[in-house]
Amino acid sequence: MTTSQQPQDRYKAVWIIFFMLGLGTLLPWNFFMTATQYFTNRLDQSQNVSSVAAERDGQASAAPTAPSPKRSSLSVIFNNVMTLCAMLPLLLFACLNSFLHQRIPQAVRILGSLLAILLVFLVTAVLVKVPMDALPFFVITMIKIMLINSFGAILQGSLFGLAGLLPASYTAPIMSGQGLAGIFASVAMICAIASGSELAKSAFGYFITACGVVVLTIVCYLGLPRLEFYRYYQQLKLEGCGEQETKLDLISKGKESRAGKEESGVSAPSSQPTNKSHSIRAILKNILVPALSVCFIFTITIGVFPAVTAEVKSSIAGSSAWEKYFIPVSCFLTFNVFDWLGRSLTAVSMWPGKDSRWLPSLVLARLVFVPLLLLCNVRPRRLLPVLFEHDAWFIVFMAAFAFSNGYLASLCMCFGPKKVKPAEAETAGAIMAFFLCLGLALGAVVSFLFRAIV
Repeated sequence: MTTSQQPQDRYKAVWIIFFMLGLGTLLPWNFFMTATQYFTNRLDQSQNVSSVAAERDGQASAAPTAPSPKRSSLSVIFNNVMTLCAMLPLLLFACLNSFLHQRIPQAVRILGSLLAILLVFLVTAVLVKVPMDALPFFVITMIKIMLINSFGAILQGSLFGLAGLLPASYTAPIMSGQGLAGIFASVAMICAIASGSELAKSAFGYFITACGVVVLTIVCYLGLPRLEFYRYYQQLKLEGCGEQETKLDLISKGKESRAGKEESGVSAPSSQPTNKSHSIRAILKNILVPALSVCFIFTITIGVFPAVTAEVKSSIAGSSAWEKYFIPVSCFLTFNVFDWLGRSLTAVSMWPGKDSRWLPSLVLARLVFVPLLLLCNVRPRRLLPVLFEHDAWFIVFMAAFAFSNGYLASLCMCFGPKKVKPAEAETAGAIMAFFLCLGLALGAVVSFLFRAIV
């Protein structure tokens, strides 16, 4: 199949499908995190209900006093345990996917992960209506978090590997869709605050919406093989493998004609196993710069967002409405909007190039955002002074911080699979997804340090 026969992506159908796949990858988990307040509040309510029941069973006085509501120990540790249960499976299964993706068919990995995530969210939506004690509810929630992130890691790695088979610009819609997922979750949070609806009703809406998005994602993926543009690049991958084997055969035959039949009989079979055993190492060597770059980008990002940025307080006194919306708007919505803009920009501009030294230099330059955000009006604080107290400083820093995260991360994810041969692009994409998850995990660890030195 020659380049003159290369089909066009009609109506940008493949691009739109990859955008929807990216959206479906992160929107369920973003809605899950948005409902964190629902989980902690339910743990508190379950604890208080259990306390009331215990007191009634064992009461001896005729006029008992109503127990005051108190936070349970489970709700206090919920966020920390959630982070641990999310990041460890994410990193583990992203690593496993990098090495085992060739042994499990692509459709099984992607469709299986989507169906598993759909099932988890259906169960989560049903449990909103089911009363349950605090401890069983906590354990079941953590199991669901582990399942969502385990299958999410397989799904994300498989999608980036799939996009690696196509031109570099087709990784950008996955990144853009993931960025838009954060915007949806932030808008949903703001709308829930504005409506004053109960936490349970808001959470139920999040989970049902997530189920609908996952179903739509499944439909989009099932329609992908029907598109000629996608089939062309799938076939190109197979032909790429065939061409490499043909070239190896021609070389071995050339050696056979020069050295004789006895020598060729030894050399031919020994070359292929060596190539397989060193393929992962060779691919990693070729994509090391973008892989380490995307890892560093997300380490810095998760290190301060939201562990530090969500603790910033508004400097505008006497405005109770703005104080209520300050963090949802200036932290979460601002970050997700500008992160999405940065990811989307790579669809029209991919500067600097994949081999340019500017790319790792700009990645390292993002370190400047750490002191800038730590010196904003974060409360409570013990060690560092406040140099940027006004709300405008924080919003400007957050916008630049988020835009650079989205743009540079998307560039790295686009360039990684393009630094290897077409037949190795899927493996390179899976390895890039692993380093992305590694950055998320390292950022979660570093966030404790950054918050402690404020």
